[in-house]
Amino acid sequence: MYQKLAQFDRQIPKLVLIILSFLFVTVIPSCGTQTIDNYQATAETILTWQANYTNDPMEDKRGRIEEFASVSLTNYNGQKPEGAVYQDDKGLWWAKVPPKPTLDEIEVRKKRNYEQPSKPELLKQVKYHITYQQNGQTITLPTNYSVYRQVVKAYPQKIPLRLTMGINNGSVEKAKPIGQ
Repeated sequence: MYQKLAQFDRQIPKLVLIILSFLFVTVIPSCGTQTIDNYQATAETILTWQANYTNDPMEDKRGRIEEFASVSLTNYNGQKPEGAVYQDDKGLWWAKVPPKPTLDEIEVRKKRNYEQPSKPELLKQVKYHITYQQNGQTITLPTNYSVYRQVVKAYPQKIPLRLTMGINNGSVEKAKPIGQ
């Protein structure tokens, strides 16, 4: 029995090496770079009232989420959009908070008599995108806050950027100014 375990222990490093090699060969090549000089960054800020409907609010279990009034506002390159009410500490502009749902609106969404709705909460979300030109095509990909900020800083001077793409070039993970 000991000999079989020892033999298995020697095979584990080989198996790990094979798995890591496979991951390196399949994942790394699909993360490329792009150099761009015509681009735009957007941050869509979204405010949504929601309530959690649960069978027993004392149990701390997640129930069913119901969404109520929602507003969104799209920030382009860090500029103040029309309809913006305030700017947060990340430089993002937000619309006016939508009306809070009334007790009647909350109660009418109950699906069962024993469901208990939570107090309405205001959910804040942000969706970041970068749009750029490549080979005559317009490409829009999801990104993150740090890429958005880098584009916002580079946009006024139209500084070329080097983008580091995510898996299968389906997102942008980094943006670095070129020539600075």
